[in-house]
Amino acid sequence: MNLRRFRPAASAALAPAALLLGAALFAGTASAQIVQTTAVPFLQIEPDSRAAGMGMTGVAIADNASALFWNPAGLAGQEGAEVTFTHAPWLPNLGADLFFEYLAGKYALEGIGTFAGHITFLNLGEQQRTDENGTDLGTFRSYDLAVGASYGRQVLPTLSLGTGARLIYSNLGSLQDDDDVSGTGVSVGLDLGVLWKPDIGGENLQPSFGLNLANMGPHISYSSTGPGDAIPSNIRLGSALEYSLDEFNRLTFAVDANKLLVARDEDGEFESFTSALFSSWKSITVDLDGMGPGEAETVGVLRQFTYGLGAEYWYNNLFALRTGYFYEDPANGNREFITFGAGFSYSLIGVDLSYIYALEENSPLSEQIRFSVMLNVNR
Repeated sequence: MNLRRFRPAASAALAPAALLLGAALFAGTASAQIVQTTAVPFLQIEPDSRAAGMGMTGVAIADNASALFWNPAGLAGQEGAEVTFTHAPWLPNLGADLFFEYLAGKYALEGIGTFAGHITFLNLGEQQRTDENGTDLGTFRSYDLAVGASYGRQVLPTLSLGTGARLIYSNLGSLQDDDDVSGTGVSVGLDLGVLWKPDIGGENLQPSFGLNLANMGPHISYSSTGPGDAIPSNIRLGSALEYSLDEFNRLTFAVDANKLLVARDEDGEFESFTSALFSSWKSITVDLDGMGPGEAETVGVLRQFTYGLGAEYWYNNLFALRTGYFYEDPANGNREFITFGAGFSYSLIGVDLSYIYALEENSPLSEQIRFSVMLNVNR
């Protein structure tokens, strides 16, 4: 969100929550500005511990209820019903009382497809509210919430399609004495996904390729004036290769690339998401702190992507080990970390755990732990 649109009183109340919200995703060093930022970045938080343990990869895997985040086309071909819940203390190194929670479920109907729904919640904690003079006006709590539904169907033996929609509600504060700034915003987002699993690998080798356009929707505004701010519309591309060593041992390798589809016009205002789908594919000039006046850096399209690599090993569908690597260009947020994860599945219950080891110093994402529990009922 763009705080320059707020009156001083509004900024004093909303800025702490907004800064914490932005830090949740764009946790780069102070040496570089971020190429693009958006409102409600919590929509980009990877919700499941399995993918988080694999370097934030999941577009071409997407084989459980969390597929509605990674690629709704992955819902197609799934069986039975599943419910999954993820909890994560958010940015623990900052000492803030933030936490992230994600509840999702899916239900497959033979011959029709698979339906899924989710609730995503980010608690931004309690902040102090002040006026333009710094007078204490008490405290308020902030949070972001999204509720949505998705559907996936297999249209060919090797090709699946999926779609989804979500309602987004952001509450950054309560401003009873400001008529222009409510402190709350509402928007909607649409997802479209494709998953292709060609039959070219033989009996023990299965490649897959996925694409997901996520959070395509109108701007969100916390003010009755002004055009609002873009939500994080983005494109995810991914591929995976699953290799069965024998009846007990299975390996999966995955790679993902993700880019925000956000652009600004000549006046610095966000373009509509329909325009940004096309105009965001260009180099951006970024001013970097520490450089001389008038000096800047041009950031090409490939540097505006984030990249993830992941690997997973399963033994007898009971126990899994995972690791991965995530990279983001220094001019685009500068997140870089190694991930580790483990999973356990027995009968109807599954448990996943992931851990982030940040490679940059003083990263607020360091020591991030996510914990997921699944209940799966196959018919």
